[in-house]
Parts: sequence; C-alpha cells; structure tokens
Amino acid sequence: MRNLNTKLEEYAKRCDEAYLSEHLKALIDEANSQIKTIEVEELYDIAKAVVLVDVREPEEFASGYIDAHTVVTMPRGKLEFMAIDKLAKQFGQDVEIVTYCLKGPRGALAAYQLQKLGFTNVKNLKGGILEWLAKGNTIHSYLGELSLV
Repeated sequence: MRNLNTKLEEYAKRCDEAYLSEHLKALIDEANSQIKTIEVEELYDIAKAVVLVDVREPEEFASGYIDAHTVVTMPRGKLEFMAIDKLAKQFGQDVEIVTYCLKGPRGALAAYQLQKLGFTNVKNLKGGILEWLAKGNTIHSYLGELSLV
C-alpha cells in the first residue's frame, strides 16, 4: 500500500508541476503580448542612450554582462523593490530601458512589471544574452571580454 501512496504522491507532484508550467507559460505569453521587444541589432544604435537592466541573479551577472554606457543589475525577484531607487530616482520614469536575462522570459516579465510600475519606455531584448552572444557579440566580466567564438 505504501508503494501505491508513493506513486500517487509522485503523480500528483508531476501534475502540479505541469499545472504550474502551464500557468507560467501563460504569464510569460501575457507579458510578451503587452511589451515591446528589441532585436539585438537594434540595440547597437541605442546602447549609449539606454539603461540596460540585467534581471539575472548576481552570480549570473558575474559570469558576464552586456557592456553598455549604463548597466543596472536588478535580479527579477527584487525588481519591484529596487526599481524606485535604482531607476526612477536616478534616471526618471521616462528613461529608455531595455531589460534582458539569459533567454528572454525573465526579461519580458521584468519589462511588464516595470510598465505596471509606471515606467513609460521599456523594452525587452529578444532572446536575452544568449541571442546577443549568438550574433557574435561579446560580454564583459571580471575575466575581461568573452564571446562564444
């Protein structure tokens, strides 16, 4: 009987994970439908005028970030609490912001939240830092300049 209970608990956990995954996908889709995205090539022209917001975790940021005139690191989990001090007070709510993460979803969620907080000019980098690297660009870290090539 214990084996059956264990199997049922494992099955219930998988169902919960599938249910949560479905809801997460819907949340990301909603965010993507409400925000503007920017292609890697578009970032080349505006990199000096934009505030890049890296929403990855600190250890991810330490592994390398997109170098721009203004880069702010703000983990997605703390974004709502840090946005006033790190963005609004320093740059205003109308500053051009481009969010990014590793692949794009956290950046999309962050851009959507920043819009909800009243920031008026927010976009997300399509494909995140991986797309940036795939296009032959470099990232910077304490080790220097890094690329996929």
